[in-house]
Amino acid sequence: MNWNSASEFFAMGGYGLYVWGSYLITTAAIAIELLALRGRRRTIRLRLSRMRESQMSAHVKVRP
Repeated sequence: MNWNSASEFFAMGGYGLYVWGSYLITTAAIAIELLALRGRRRTIRLRLSRMRESQMSAHVKVRP
């Protein structure tokens, strides 16, 4: 397709709303997924560090 102006490009022959809406929804879904993964990663790392700390403290013997 040839577009003579930017407005024709964004209109996409009358299908611009569907095309750009699809891009927007896809980009938003990917961004949300990345943020959710980052949050899960933080949670898992925090749990692992707490587990390591509790294991290390269980192995340390306290002298009276």
